Amino acid sequence: MTHVTEHPLVRGGRSAALATACVRGGVAAGLGLGALAVLVIAAWISSPYPDSGAGGALHLAAGLWLLAHGVDLVRTDTLSGLPAPLGVVPMLLVALPVWLVHRAARDTLDASDEGDRPRPSTSAAVAAVAGGYLLVAAATVAYSESGPLPADLTTAGLWLPAVVVGAAGAGAWTALGRPMPGQRQAAAALRAMGLGLVTLLGGGAVAAAVSLALHARQAQAAYTGLVGEWSGSVSVLLLALALLPNMAVWGAAYGLGPGFTLGTGATATPLGLAGDPAVPPFPLLAALPAEGRGTWIHWAVVAVPLAAAVLQGRRVGRSAGTWTARDTALTALGAAWGCGAAVAVLAAAAGGPLGTGRLAAFGPVWWQAGAATVLWGACVGVPVSLGVRAWGRRALRPMRKQKQKQKPVPVVAGAESGEMGAMDAPSPSPSPALSTAPAVLKGLLSGLVPAPGAVPPPAPSASGAGQTQPHDSGTAPEPAPARVGSDAGSGPGADLDPDGDRYGDPYGGRYTDPYDDSGFEPYDYLPAAWEPASPPPPAPPAPSAD
Repeated sequence: MTHVTEHPLVRGGRSAALATACVRGGVAAGLGLGALAVLVIAAWISSPYPDSGAGGALHLAAGLWLLAHGVDLVRTDTLSGLPAPLGVVPMLLVALPVWLVHRAARDTLDASDEGDRPRPSTSAAVAAVAGGYLLVAAATVAYSESGPLPADLTTAGLWLPAVVVGAAGAGAWTALGRPMPGQRQAAAALRAMGLGLVTLLGGGAVAAAVSLALHARQAQAAYTGLVGEWSGSVSVLLLALALLPNMAVWGAAYGLGPGFTLGTGATATPLGLAGDPAVPPFPLLAALPAEGRGTWIHWAVVAVPLAAAVLQGRRVGRSAGTWTARDTALTALGAAWGCGAAVAVLAAAAGGPLGTGRLAAFGPVWWQAGAATVLWGACVGVPVSLGVRAWGRRALRPMRKQKQKQKPVPVVAGAESGEMGAMDAPSPSPSPALSTAPAVLKGLLSGLVPAPGAVPPPAPSASGAGQTQPHDSGTAPEPAPARVGSDAGSGPGADLDPDGDRYGDPYGGRYTDPYDDSGFEPYDYLPAAWEPASPPPPAPPAPSAD
């Protein structure tokens, strides 16, 4: 009865949780779109010569929001009247929508916000958040079709869902504690891939910044030629800031070797700029290398992918202390492939068409940048990982030998003499317990175990403990020693253990187990180090001459 009553409640709670996740996705899309709309409306209001009304500003905001998701736009108001594509994505704009989707998915699976409501599964939460976000995105695509910058439907159907689902999946991964793969090789490959990617992009950003500083006059001249009023200066400055991550990707692609294209007939590599470039006037493009053969300054950019591959291989090698050489090489190769895939995606986003004809190709070629990254990782990262692994194993060998030398030597007892002895190679630093154990056991065994060749005394007769028994050899009888305990005269053989050896019973009775243990042995209870050993039994008196 309880199950029938609670099942609809649980089902309804999960449906409500999924509906809440869908609403969160829609709200995230609205926040990103609204933030860009506010910026565009502010620029339109402050402009002294607006070209269009508020509707044009809203269409421009919708186009920029779609462009931030990787969707190509189509410019219809060109001088030739032919539509021209616009596919270069300002990558800093991508951070806003990606962060909003990431936060929506993370909050959906966050245990601190769920209360008593059941939490949806990870896949359901990602699908609900992405579904709510894509509903708003579909409406925005439909709205942009009536403006001056309509969206390209092919890229909208490809890049838009990929970016949204990827950001939602990253948010769910964060909510779950950022778990790594259970296999150590896969986790090490992911960490090395991240390190190599960060190093590559950071080095590309440094190379681009140095080149822009060297061409500061050309950049200033291009900036002055574009801006007019203060509103135009702010707009150009914001666009340049949004394109700074693109510069980092361009610098990384330049150092990798393939470089980037400046139109369909020009390519810039460390070896030089070949062809006739078609470069529009923009401040950041002033950092491009000059025409002609490259110098040592251009060749020095090759140190960026070299450092990235070395750090990537070093990270794998330090994690491969107990791995085989084959597993280490495969892990380094997997890190190289992962880094190459990430660079290919970033290169595709950082470049694209800026028009038709010569500007149909502008920026890094994604497959060339990705292949060059894999090649650097395979040729440099794999040997470095194997070398670091071999060096680490070499450094561990002296430590293992030293530990084996310092291992304490066990103490053994003599099987025939009944005395304790040590091995030929004693421990260099024996513990106090080991140092006192031979003396204690020696004293104990000397009192309890008869010497080799000694004749055990006969058992006392039933007449009493003080009577003697004659021996078959004709020697004088030996008096039976008194037992230690309260029932010393309890019967013949009361002071003998099953093996016939005489000993003192500390429990004052027969050879019995005080704890009802059938496997009881007297040697299970040895005296402590501070207790004196039992004195040896008195020797029998010599027979008189009488």
